[in-house]
Amino acid sequence: MSYIRGYDPDTLREIVDLRECEERLAEIGVQRSLPALLERVWLLKVLGRADEALTVSEQSVRVARMAGTRKDLLRARILHATILQARGAYAAATQELTTCAEEADGNGWAGIAAFAYQHRGKVAYDAGDFDDARRDFKRALFLRQESGAPDDQLESTLLAIDAADRRRSRATVAS
Repeated sequence: MSYIRGYDPDTLREIVDLRECEERLAEIGVQRSLPALLERVWLLKVLGRADEALTVSEQSVRVARMAGTRKDLLRARILHATILQARGAYAAATQELTTCAEEADGNGWAGIAAFAYQHRGKVAYDAGDFDDARRDFKRALFLRQESGAPDDQLESTLLAIDAADRRRSRATVAS
C-alpha cells in the first residue's frame, strides 16, 4: 500500500496522510527484518522524525550489509542518504547517492540507478542547484522509461523536472 498521496510542487516532498503513517509505524513496531527497517526509516522521515530515522537507517544499512543482496544494500544506502538530506547534510547525501548511482549504473540496475539519481536531484534542488537537479531528474526519467517504471514514478520525475525548471527561471529573473 502506498502512503504517498502526491508531491508538493515546490518542495518535492511526499504528501502523506500522517495518521495512516503513524498507524503503520505502530504496526511495524520494532520488527528487525530489512523490509520492516526500510519502511520504518521512510515513515519516520515523512513524519519529520529525522533523528530517529537516522538511527534506524544506520541499522538498516548494517542489516543489508550482513544479510542482504547488493541491491538491498544500495536501497538501504539510498534511503540513508535521504535522511542525511532531511538533516541538511547535503554534501554527505550527494556523495553517498553518487556512489550508489554509479554502482547501480555499472551493474545495469536501471531502477535502482534511477532511484539514486532522483534523490540526488532532490538534494541538489534543496541546496539550490537547479541545473544539477534538472540534470539528475532527466537521467532518472531516462532510466525509469528504459526500465519500464510505473506511471507514478514517471509522473513524480516529470513533476521534479518541471519544478527545477520553474526554480531555474525564477533564479535567472532574480539575478
